[in-house]
Amino acid sequence: MIRTILFTTALAIATPALAQQAMTPGAASQPAAPAAPSAAMPAQPATQPAPATSVASIVDSEFPAYDANSDGQLDQSEFSRWMVTLKSQEMKATGQQLPADQVTAWANGAFTSADADKSMMVSKAELITYLSAGA
Repeated sequence: MIRTILFTTALAIATPALAQQAMTPGAASQPAAPAAPSAAMPAQPATQPAPATSVASIVDSEFPAYDANSDGQLDQSEFSRWMVTLKSQEMKATGQQLPADQVTAWANGAFTSADADKSMMVSKAELITYLSAGA
C-alpha cells in the first residue's frame, strides 16, 4: 500500500506538467520530443515509465530529508521515521488505524527487508528496490 501511495504521489506531482504541456501553443502541431523518464504522460502508456522510475525520483527527492546525518544511508531510526510517516499517510488515506506498537513493529520488519546486504543501513538503491518490489 505504501508503494501505491508513492506511485500515486508521483503521478499527482506530474499532473501539472501534463496540463502545462497540453496548454502549450503549437503543441498539437509539433511532434513531441522524447521525454526524460518521469511519471508524466499517463495518457500515453507506451511512454509511461516503469513504477521503479517513479519510486526512484521520489526517493531521490525525499532521501535527504530523512538522512539526518547526511551519510548517504539510512540507519534504522532514520528509515523508521520515513516509513512511519508513509504508514501514517496510508492509514489516513484508507481510514485504517493501527496501534503505535504495531506500526513500530511493521517499520522494524520493513527495515530488515529493505536492508538487503544486512549492513544495518539502507542505501538509496536498497530503498528503491524495496519500495519498487510491490509497485
